[in-house]
Amino acid sequence: MAGTKRGQQRQQRQARLEREAAAAKARARRRQAIAVALGVVVLVIVLAFVNSRDESSEVATSGATTTVPVTQASPTGGKPCVPVADPLPAGAPEVPVKVGPPPTQLVTEDLKVGDGATVAPNDTVTVHYIGVSCSTGKIFDSSYSRNQPATFPLTGVIKGWTDGIPGMNVGGQRLLGIPPDQAYGAQGRPPTIGPNETLWFVVEVLDTKPT
Repeated sequence: MAGTKRGQQRQQRQARLEREAAAAKARARRRQAIAVALGVVVLVIVLAFVNSRDESSEVATSGATTTVPVTQASPTGGKPCVPVADPLPAGAPEVPVKVGPPPTQLVTEDLKVGDGATVAPNDTVTVHYIGVSCSTGKIFDSSYSRNQPATFPLTGVIKGWTDGIPGMNVGGQRLLGIPPDQAYGAQGRPPTIGPNETLWFVVEVLDTKPT
């Protein structure tokens, strides 16, 4: 009987140990599952944070490209025109630059209509003039500074003058806004005229003769 009792006790202890071992394994598996779950949650949070940062960057970039400050290039490809920045030479007229996006086509505006002979397309003209760079407002050339008018055939000047001066009358003044493709283009005219520069002129016709 005693042997039987001791055997039963051993079996009970063994069973208890097995149950405790199984319980310990179960707890370990639960801890492992919890750790894995926490890791997944942390990973999801990190990925969500990174994605939100990326989206914010994309929005900021999009905003920067769609909202163009005044000092940057305009949609026409040239910098905005600014007012005249230099003092006018003695006797020179005001140059009423059209401030803002540069014109893409030739601008002609009579500031004063003359009462003399009419300039024909192939004439040789004598003029006073003053020229201003659109993007800087700097005066790059002026016959008034030299106190000497210029004489030239209209077939031998930039296209903006060839097309913009005919039709004027002697004694008249005209504002010309000349896009780069009708002036000095991509090469400009260093050092006074930069590449792809729009030009503003006021031209005063003093005389005109057939060439």
